[in-house]
Amino acid sequence: MVLKIIYFGMAVALVLSIIIIPLIIPYMKRLKFGQSIRLEGPASHQNKSGTPTMGGIVFSLVTLVVVLLFYLFYNRGLIEFNLTNWTLIFVPLFGYALIGFIDDYLIVVKKNNEGLKPKIKFALQIIIAALFFYLYLKNDYPTEIYFTKSLYLDFKWFYGIIIFFMLVGGTNAVNLTDGLDGLAAGLSSFALATFTFIAYINQQYDLMLFGSAILGTILGFLIFNSHPAKIFMGDTGSLTLGAAISTMAILTKWELLLILVGGVFVLETLSDIIQVLYFKKTKGKRFFKMAPLHHHFELSGYKESTVVLIFYLCGLLFSLLGIVIVLANT
Repeated sequence: MVLKIIYFGMAVALVLSIIIIPLIIPYMKRLKFGQSIRLEGPASHQNKSGTPTMGGIVFSLVTLVVVLLFYLFYNRGLIEFNLTNWTLIFVPLFGYALIGFIDDYLIVVKKNNEGLKPKIKFALQIIIAALFFYLYLKNDYPTEIYFTKSLYLDFKWFYGIIIFFMLVGGTNAVNLTDGLDGLAAGLSSFALATFTFIAYINQQYDLMLFGSAILGTILGFLIFNSHPAKIFMGDTGSLTLGAAISTMAILTKWELLLILVGGVFVLETLSDIIQVLYFKKTKGKRFFKMAPLHHHFELSGYKESTVVLIFYLCGLLFSLLGIVIVLANT
């Protein structure tokens, strides 16, 4: 049963992505939905200007289609449909996807380089997190955080703060990491594979279907997003992936593991924070050659593909360590 769910989710999502993405690339080119490259970024990135962006819209839409196809034509009693679970899965997924889409639309289509104002963007992210927490509490989902198999703490209402940091922090961390061809998508696939495995351990088969579907979509996207990228995911995609990873961590009840499994995203975020604080403290000096961290490696002489490979290996290692911890506590 388990393999049928995984095979269906990944295979159908992969095929749909491979079919859809080549169709939307020329369409986006005609509409001039091209990426604007920051002048202060690495000089080697300037040739990426004009590459179609907002391709991350496939993550949410293809995943939804795969889930619908599964229940309509393939399920046959494999998974009981739980509307509450799917609501909790899709509210943050589409909520953050919409925020990212609006931001991309303003930048790419309306030529507003600022996009959504940071305060508005942050406020919308908080609203989605608050809505998720409301639905979570309303349906009596657990508010404990487990430190070990037997050691836990019930945060009750304060669990909402945990959700805030996970959803808002997670989406922005993936967004910061989305700076090299294939980087954010590949790292997200490791994290999502880990939480999909945990969903299998927990017998959360609807969550496992979701993870398999979005994994298949990412793999299809990577065919066109790997260096040299033919399409970028934009904020539409990075916020979607961040929401998916964080939501799976919350619903599998392995919230703290997100710090390890998403270790590269955490390091990228910390590098950006350190850079800003150091710049202000020293009145203009930089701790890194450029932040986030992947740009520091680039400006240190590493090829883009080499940086991505290094980060992939780190992401894989973090995910494997996460799985070892899960198995040791199951």
